[in-house]
Amino acid sequence: MIVDERMTTYINSLDRGHTPFLENLYQEARDTCVPIIRREMQSFLKVFLMTNRPARILEVGAAIGFSSIFMATYGPADVKITTIENYDKRIPIARENIRKAGFEEQITLIQGDAQDVLKTLEGSYDLIFMDAAKGQYIHFLPDILRLMRPGSILISDNVLQDGDLIESHYLIERRNRTIYKRMREYLYELKHHPLLETSIVPLGDGITISVKLDAAE
Repeated sequence: MIVDERMTTYINSLDRGHTPFLENLYQEARDTCVPIIRREMQSFLKVFLMTNRPARILEVGAAIGFSSIFMATYGPADVKITTIENYDKRIPIARENIRKAGFEEQITLIQGDAQDVLKTLEGSYDLIFMDAAKGQYIHFLPDILRLMRPGSILISDNVLQDGDLIESHYLIERRNRTIYKRMREYLYELKHHPLLETSIVPLGDGITISVKLDAAE
């Protein structure tokens, strides 16, 4: 935990919850150990969607469809969402959940490796939500930037690795060192890229909020 667990529990205890469908899907994900956005991230994202009203959303990492359904529920009525997933076993589950939620017309799920799929996408998105393989974020970034217009927002989830990012490289388990190195590189790039203004927020397991600047600024 990067925030005191008791504080997180207290904050989450105040949450009013969401629609019955989302609550059931959230519990199903927890019961089957599917990683989805945490309660505190859900609360933040709901407020963000209601205030910013993004019309076009790109999600990298669909899992079982919870977050895309969440964004369709609390975004504008005519929101269009494209979501990418590469894990074969989760794709039919995500499609079925999207169908059950009634968002087949608004959510397009693309199967494939995000690094390949991103290269095929065109146009720009108002919001890009990054919640896929953490070690790949840095590799996705060039195409993510291409798909953003000035004023577009990039939100990246789970960027602080339960606080491991502030530890010495030598204290990180060998099997996690590549992800550790790449995430530190990703955060540095977000904070220093001339076309981005980024805030790193210790919410959940850490998120970044980046806005794309006009090249002339």
